[in-house]
Amino acid sequence: MSEAMQKIKHNLAAQQYIASDEIATVIFLAEQLGKPVLTEGPAGVGKTELGKVWAAVAGRRLIRLQCYEGLDEAKALYEWEYAKQMLYTQLLRAKLEDVVGGATSLKEAADRIAAEEEIFFSERFLLPRPLLQALTSAEPVVLLIDEIDRADVEFEAFLLEVLSDFQVSVPELGTIKANHHPMVLLTSNNTRELSEALKRRCLYIFLDYPTVEAELNIVRLKVPDLAPELARQAVELVNQLRSLDLKKTPSISETLDWAKALVKLNADQLDQKTVETTMSVLLKHETDIIRAKRTLARLGANGGTRRPGPGDFDPDDWANYRIVGNR
Repeated sequence: MSEAMQKIKHNLAAQQYIASDEIATVIFLAEQLGKPVLTEGPAGVGKTELGKVWAAVAGRRLIRLQCYEGLDEAKALYEWEYAKQMLYTQLLRAKLEDVVGGATSLKEAADRIAAEEEIFFSERFLLPRPLLQALTSAEPVVLLIDEIDRADVEFEAFLLEVLSDFQVSVPELGTIKANHHPMVLLTSNNTRELSEALKRRCLYIFLDYPTVEAELNIVRLKVPDLAPELARQAVELVNQLRSLDLKKTPSISETLDWAKALVKLNADQLDQKTVETTMSVLLKHETDIIRAKRTLARLGANGGTRRPGPGDFDPDDWANYRIVGNR
């Protein structure tokens, strides 16, 4: 790996983000080529966090656009401050009367007011939303477009102009081009297929759940007070939980929350009672908690001595896996 990409990995690590060689390479290329980055993967694997630490490493302000169903241009790009326009209209009433004074018809009065309308549809009354803020910022920024798959297809199509030309069209003002090209990171939980047109404009990373060793490194970095053996047991158990048929699989952030909870509880071992009483930190659906507890109950009843190897885990029977002393 080149020195430049090693530096990116080092700088991300300094922000407590453990990046793979692929992530470092894509970030390097995005900066060199000026292209947006699309990151897809399950929720909670560090996609949004990557945008935050990228901004911190680059020394740029982070502007975040959170996507949701029904998001439109008005919420993402700009709005007119109608209340402010009305206030100015009231304050300038006398001047408006002078403008229409002497008009002999309603049409003539309307034409005179229309000739002055650019005053009320100018940047003075423009309320920029995240996309316009990123383009008009006096300094380079990082634009995080979070969970683009939640937005409608129409909004995704609207983004194409922004991502390809770094400009937007405002009917009253014309085309607004970026003062500085923002570095753009889009995230997607892969809940729907994104268009090929959007993907063509982006570099691509798929972030999946980490391996046990990779997640253990994250826990050790973020929760250094957790005993090393307990940290390994916790990460291995979370890894096994992800093999169950759950409504919501535990994310990395929930692993970290659980690790912090174990520290606060002064836990010295990962026994069955500790796991069951803290299960709600990891799992957020009642059916998931019940399923996991039943599995743990079978585990406690059988208490085997063999530690399962890769591919050896049966999600419907943990009889061969013991929490305490499983090493």
